[in-house]
Amino acid sequence: MDGKLRDNDISHVVEADRAHVWHHLIQHAAWTGDDPKADPRIIVEGRGMRVWDQKGREHIDGVSGGVWTVNVGYGRERIANAVRDQLIQLPYFAGSAGSIPGALFSEKLISKMPGMSRVYYTNSGSEANEKAFKMVRQIAHKRYGGKKHKILYRDRDYHGTTIACLSAGGQDERGAQYGPYTPGFVRVPHCLEYRAQWDLEGEDYGIAAANAIEEVILAEGPDTVGALCLEPVTAGGGVIVPPEGYWPRVQEICRKYDILLHIDEVVCGVGRTGTWFGYQHYGVEPDFVTMAKGVASGYAAIACCVTNERVFDLFKDDATDPMNYFRDISTFGGCTAGPAAALENMAIIEEENLLENTNAMGDYMLDQLRSLQDKHAVIGHVRGKGLFLGAELVADRATKEPAAEKMVQAVVADCMANGVVIGATNRSLPGFNNTLCYSPALIATKDDIDQIVSATDAALTRVFG
Repeated sequence: MDGKLRDNDISHVVEADRAHVWHHLIQHAAWTGDDPKADPRIIVEGRGMRVWDQKGREHIDGVSGGVWTVNVGYGRERIANAVRDQLIQLPYFAGSAGSIPGALFSEKLISKMPGMSRVYYTNSGSEANEKAFKMVRQIAHKRYGGKKHKILYRDRDYHGTTIACLSAGGQDERGAQYGPYTPGFVRVPHCLEYRAQWDLEGEDYGIAAANAIEEVILAEGPDTVGALCLEPVTAGGGVIVPPEGYWPRVQEICRKYDILLHIDEVVCGVGRTGTWFGYQHYGVEPDFVTMAKGVASGYAAIACCVTNERVFDLFKDDATDPMNYFRDISTFGGCTAGPAAALENMAIIEEENLLENTNAMGDYMLDQLRSLQDKHAVIGHVRGKGLFLGAELVADRATKEPAAEKMVQAVVADCMANGVVIGATNRSLPGFNNTLCYSPALIATKDDIDQIVSATDAALTRVFG
């Protein structure tokens, strides 16, 4: 691959897209006229960390497919070949039976997750989270007469786009206009120290933020709360790394009140933060771990809801009861391409030492962004874990007044116009869509990072002066 178009005229593709494709997260009004500058963007090819659009323009992708997915980069023929070979042998069989790649990937995955034991295959992160929610609800009925059914979720966290996932989502603009929501989901405060809710710092702040969860549990009644669902590092809510002390106290609280701990690794999982899973930075032992995006780096659709044996055993303790199993199915959880791709994806991460590279390049990029912070007063806070970083933009550092969303989006657009794709919190948090987001592929080099940071530097200068 070299980024060259294989067809000199793909205007028919652009017109087909304009006429029939309903894009994600986009207002389409700009594409209804005849202005060629307003054509929808078609991404034609990808290689490594670079993609090319229909006009042959090259872009370095600083967000791994737009939504932190293509962890091992574009153009991995060994993954494509593994998928092709598997599809010829067996493309699909319902998840009531097993498959060779499904069994082998589950074994490989569990080897990276001490304490976990069972993999339930689905086709998206939203669906994986739905499965965990359903398990919690069924456990409530099986063991607690339906009473311990409430699921706690955190402000700013995001768990998917279905109605139940939006009910468990802490991003009010994501959920706006989609109510009424599923009952039984209760919000808890976030742990973002930069916008402190308590006059504390560091570990003391982390413990206080966790204690705020306990206060909600006590207010709701511990006998009504079945699970707590959190991202290990908040993603679309601003790339937020928890303070020291937070996660150990969260674990302690869950055990104290017999609350199942559900960690949503849809973004952080499979290497993004420099460990196989984000929660592994903090020494916690979850009951559910959900994952999607980086599991196969976007080469095939796959998501997983992983549980420990304690949860699994609750669904087989009475074989004489016809209702005593998880009565659920995910049609495309039976696709074999996903686990076949995921096996190769994981092998690449191991063979190329991409976890080590993620830590080294993540530290380098964090330092480079902090240098930008010294230069640009508009950067109020830089944070991140591995190759998952954010720069929060403010109108005033002293007051921490958020920069206007249109200005933040102007920075993203400027970078795109100059061949670098970055992200930003987008129509998620009313008044706080002000964080630039970065998640380059785990193969990123210093040169790649320098180009991304340089483009951001120039864009900040042009937009904010």
